[in-house]
Amino acid sequence: MIKNESLVVDETLNENLVLKSIADRTISKPEVDALVEGPVISIEKSSVYVDLSPYGTGIIYGREFINAKDIIKKIALGDIIKAKIVETENEDGYIELSLKEAKQALTWNEAEKNIKDKTVMSLEIKDANKGGLILEWQGIQGFLPASQLKADHYPRVLDSDKDKILKELKKLVGQHISVMIISTLPKEGKLIFSEKDNNPEEKKEILSKYIIGDELDCIVAGIVDFGVFLKLEDKLEGLVHISELDWGLVEDPRSLYKIGDKIKAKVIEIKEGKISLSIKALKENPWKEFEGKLKKGDIIKGVIIKYNKHGALVSIKEGVAGLVHNSTFASEAKLREKLELGKTYNFQITLFEPKDQKMTLVHLE
Repeated sequence: MIKNESLVVDETLNENLVLKSIADRTISKPEVDALVEGPVISIEKSSVYVDLSPYGTGIIYGREFINAKDIIKKIALGDIIKAKIVETENEDGYIELSLKEAKQALTWNEAEKNIKDKTVMSLEIKDANKGGLILEWQGIQGFLPASQLKADHYPRVLDSDKDKILKELKKLVGQHISVMIISTLPKEGKLIFSEKDNNPEEKKEILSKYIIGDELDCIVAGIVDFGVFLKLEDKLEGLVHISELDWGLVEDPRSLYKIGDKIKAKVIEIKEGKISLSIKALKENPWKEFEGKLKKGDIIKGVIIKYNKHGALVSIKEGVAGLVHNSTFASEAKLREKLELGKTYNFQITLFEPKDQKMTLVHLE
């Protein structure tokens, strides 16, 4: 009788193990770029292993290990760490992780939370330029436009001479200033700060006067590498991101505008106490000219206007450009050798979506 009971227990145990194994295999693994967390189970000379049950074991190694060396120094066995998935399963069956990218993602999330909570922080002024002050928070560079300074810090220059303004702003370098984050630009790796008192109710009341689609008369209040700040009224400014300045390629917003310029802009987003504007939305969209006229497979001529990390930008008309990807050449260096800036070549269209302003091309020898 005891022997039979033992057999039943063994069979039940085996069934449970089989069911657990099936369940573990059917659990969908988190995708690339997802944030995961788990205890550190091993730290070796050039790798760290993390238990990510029930998904498997994560590993930080190679370039990701080198990039996060300073963080890894502070880690001990058993510590719960957050990491970002860079590959769901490598050739050894491990889930490849990035510690540094996870830290950055969490930092951007914290910045967004600070915007919502109107968190005031004291930061050191690292540098100044003609547009404002350079600050740093959690390793991320930030910009405080001069227009967002309180009256006692605002440079009082009668003739608005840029060199004199810069001289006054430089005097603030090294001092600490109480600011709030008012905008995040993860793609540019930048934050926008404000020193001005922000009364949430007052700002909400001001913003309630505007709706998406409004066309406004504005004044250029600040110019930075990533766009232009426009003054809509007292206590309210909006940002025109560099991508919304013009249909054509804009390398430097300062080449288009100067502080004090009067210009029209369109409201394209009102979110979390911020207003986003577009200047190009009030201009004729040059892509419309090619709707129904160009398609995949067509041969066209285009001029090389810029290189980026993906390849080369080819302009077929002011404001209409497509990408020739590095992968269509043996290497990035080969692409730049074959396609020179400012020169015109023949290309074949491999993708053309004018509504989304997308075009990809291949170079024809």
